[in-house]
Amino acid sequence: MPLFMDVHRDVDASVEEVVEAHERDVEVQDEHGVEYKQSWVDEEQGAVFCLFEGPSKEAGEKVHEEAHGLTADEIHEVHEAE
Repeated sequence: MPLFMDVHRDVDASVEEVVEAHERDVEVQDEHGVEYKQSWVDEEQGAVFCLFEGPSKEAGEKVHEEAHGLTADEIHEVHEAE
């Protein structure tokens, strides 16, 4: 299953709010065949990063749209360096 990293820019959210959004993603992810693995926040830069596994970029976006409406500015397919 492909692995993706999405990037949200200009986000005005605390770490706690990002954790809550991630939890909402996890609640609806199965409906779209997605597994959100981890999220990170850079409060100073207003950036949030989410790592997910799923069939497509679009499936990850659907999870965000349904869970909380905060869609990503960028989504990149990534591969683990070994």
